[in-house]
Amino acid sequence: MEQQADMHGSYWMHTAPPGDPAPPPEGPLTVDVAVVGAGIAGLSTALELARRGRSVAVLEADRIAAGVTGHTTAKLSAQHTLVYDHLRRTRGPEGARLYARSQSEAVRHAAAVAEELGVDCEWEDTASYTYARDPARTDQLKAEAEAAREAGLPAEYVTETELPFPVAGAVRVADQAQFHPRKYLLAVADAVRRLGGTLHEHSRVTGLKEGDPCELTVESPRSVTKVTARAVVVATHYPVFDRALLFTRLSPRRELVLAAPVDAGRAPRGTYITPEDNTRSVRTAPLPDGRRLLVVTGEHFTPGAGGDVEERFDRLAGWATGHFGDLAFTHRWATQDNDSTDSVPLVGPLHPGSRNVYVATGFGGWGMSGGIMAGRLIGDLITGRDCPWSGLYDPRRIASVVREGGTFLKQQADVARHFVGDRLPTGTGSTVDGIAPGDGAVVRVAGERCAVHRDEAGQLHAVSARCTHLGCLVAFNRAERAWECPCHGSRFDVDGKVVQGPAQQPLERKEL
Repeated sequence: MEQQADMHGSYWMHTAPPGDPAPPPEGPLTVDVAVVGAGIAGLSTALELARRGRSVAVLEADRIAAGVTGHTTAKLSAQHTLVYDHLRRTRGPEGARLYARSQSEAVRHAAAVAEELGVDCEWEDTASYTYARDPARTDQLKAEAEAAREAGLPAEYVTETELPFPVAGAVRVADQAQFHPRKYLLAVADAVRRLGGTLHEHSRVTGLKEGDPCELTVESPRSVTKVTARAVVVATHYPVFDRALLFTRLSPRRELVLAAPVDAGRAPRGTYITPEDNTRSVRTAPLPDGRRLLVVTGEHFTPGAGGDVEERFDRLAGWATGHFGDLAFTHRWATQDNDSTDSVPLVGPLHPGSRNVYVATGFGGWGMSGGIMAGRLIGDLITGRDCPWSGLYDPRRIASVVREGGTFLKQQADVARHFVGDRLPTGTGSTVDGIAPGDGAVVRVAGERCAVHRDEAGQLHAVSARCTHLGCLVAFNRAERAWECPCHGSRFDVDGKVVQGPAQQPLERKEL
């Protein structure tokens, strides 16, 4: 891709205002609810609770709406690829109906919030499509259309789309949406402030003492302080606390995104996804000059086990240009989410003995509707309201884990392969001298495995190669200049700073 050197990162981050300052707590803080994480799940929860009269503090390790939510593709849809036929078989028709209703209400709720706040978040009503080009998949698509319709969605099986290539079939669901997620969430953050809530960036939560009340340890660049709260919500994408062992039921997935302007006349207005070709997702967004921005996503892989990510970007670019013509890519980034073993998010009490700590995770790539749904569900749980689908999403559920045992065992086998294999006494195929500028490798230095990156100027950056979460060996993502853990998806910059959890501590610096 010739434009790579000039590309910006996430389009949503590049085109949204920076937001109001949100400094760390200046000292001990006491609130009704502490929300850990300022993505769409955390901010949606904070807004729900502030509206219900609760005092709220939102604690974000980095910047508001700048993590997973700032790097999403921002489809707001209750159609989640091929989920409804699966749910009909594993959770029964009622489970599928509850899933459809909860996700559909989340889409409508977001529309109402955007209108109420008067935010220009580029909201567009549209139809959502799951398609396939292989005729062998048409029966699968027809079954999905039937299951989605039975679940209450306006779904139909079609054979024609506005894509510039033929499809064997597609599931079309009307009355869905797309928007600019960061513009939407900055308005939500301002609304939380107006209702008396406080937001704190660069405030990493490193400790949790459960009780009545709970106590959080918060580390910022200049201090360590305590936050006391009657309830705590962990909305950090991947839970940063392991006491519930939710990491055994989540598998991280990273996907690449490319964006390029196209003439409005040849831009599809619906949102599209296919499980084929290692996933391909397409949507467009309005540009100020009247054109549309084509956003193409795909090439999913496990962080730290994706091989040459630059080659993956090239494959995605080749697919996009092969189907949409010559494209001058202006933005490229990557997004990350977690799949639960039974395809349903984990939203509710953190663990069986928990009464005051809640979690929201496992959105499987559909965090926009899922995060808004989670905010409303957790708001109901904390304020004592009934919610029809609380049982569907309850993290304490056991029966569905048993039903999905094959997925659970495969995931744990993959983790065990890294966890045990990384500890076996093996040689290394890399040396420090063999690391090219811009690249990195795990090498043995004085008998110890080190993660070494050589920057473009030739300077070496060396850190421990063991992830600070559970000790798996990290691997280098050359395209994004990051160290990634293949076990649970933690990510670190070249100097070891935590970029993405569940790890909370940086990789130890090493001298070569």
